[in-house]
Amino acid sequence: MNEFQYAVEDYIHFIQVERQLSDNTLASYRRDLESYVHFLQEAEGMADFSRVERTTILWHLEQLRAQGKTSRTVARHISSIRSFHQFLLREKRAETDPTVHLEMPTIEQKLPNILSIEEIEALLTAPNRSKPQGIRDLAMLELLYGSGMRISELIALDLADIHLTMGFVRVFGKGGKERIIPLGKNALSAINAYLNGARGQLQGKHPKTDAFFINQRGKRLTRQGCWKLMKEHALKAGIQHELTPHTLRHSFATHLVENGADLRAVQEMLGHADISTTQIYTHISKTRLSEVYKQFHPRA
Repeated sequence: MNEFQYAVEDYIHFIQVERQLSDNTLASYRRDLESYVHFLQEAEGMADFSRVERTTILWHLEQLRAQGKTSRTVARHISSIRSFHQFLLREKRAETDPTVHLEMPTIEQKLPNILSIEEIEALLTAPNRSKPQGIRDLAMLELLYGSGMRISELIALDLADIHLTMGFVRVFGKGGKERIIPLGKNALSAINAYLNGARGQLQGKHPKTDAFFINQRGKRLTRQGCWKLMKEHALKAGIQHELTPHTLRHSFATHLVENGADLRAVQEMLGHADISTTQIYTHISKTRLSEVYKQFHPRA
């Protein structure tokens, strides 16, 4: 490895230890910075960080735009590069920080896709509850929609994180931050059914594990496995529009806001550090109200 590659590895190790970021976030930082240092070496012919200037970074960002990258992706690259150069300055691997006056691009706010209540009902009736996998999948979907947790948080759940008698789930979000989310009767019923038979059948004679959701080999369900199952059930439910891993999370929050939930409470359940992130769900609610008005009011 050369100096640039060593610097990237050291930085990734630093943020892994200091910030306790998720594997997905670390992978995102790594991709951004590998792209950046490749540009510095191949396009600019640089051998160290001392020659990097603000114009160098701007040229890299311009190339990203030319490749069709969105403003949101470019902004993420800027954030990665800025944090990286601040690290280099602190570690005395560079004498200046060329990102000081770097401006973020204006990001068009895109409202997330959500499911209607009717689509949620169809999705929740899709799993075949005559099989242990279907009972597990129903518990998985009920928990995602009933708590608003991320898929990464769902698959990380252990048996000790579900408290049935108290009716809540303990979740460890970004940075290992713990939060407690109450569960409704439907989610609790689905979880009970999963624990009282289906999970034991899936576990079989495989080595015991503390993982809450397991696959047919008795191992912790993966993010990819969970996402694949969710898409299969959405297809069976006849849901046509695009689904993302966060669709049930967005639906959970939007339906709460539409029914008058306090925004601070929704922020707490979602684990958002800043309420401005949660406020997007008020925009969705207003947009949907406008659509309903235009559709049904005779003089709209």
